[in-house]
Amino acid sequence: MKVSVDQDACVSSGQCALTADDVFDQRDSDGVVELLDANPPQQRLRDVQSAAAGCPAMAITVRP
Repeated sequence: MKVSVDQDACVSSGQCALTADDVFDQRDSDGVVELLDANPPQQRLRDVQSAAAGCPAMAITVRP
C-alpha cells in the first residue's frame, strides 16, 4: 500500500498517530501529521485505513 498525507490540510487532531503510531506521528511544534512510513506492511492496512477514515480533515490518502 502507499500512504500520503496533506500537511496543509491537517488540523492536528492526532487520531492518526493514536490509531497507527508506527505509520503516523505529529510534529512537536504544532501537532501536524508526519508520515513515518509511506509504504507500511500489508498487515497494517486495517489500522491505516481506520486512521484515514477517522481523520477529520481527510488529510490521509491510502492507495493499494
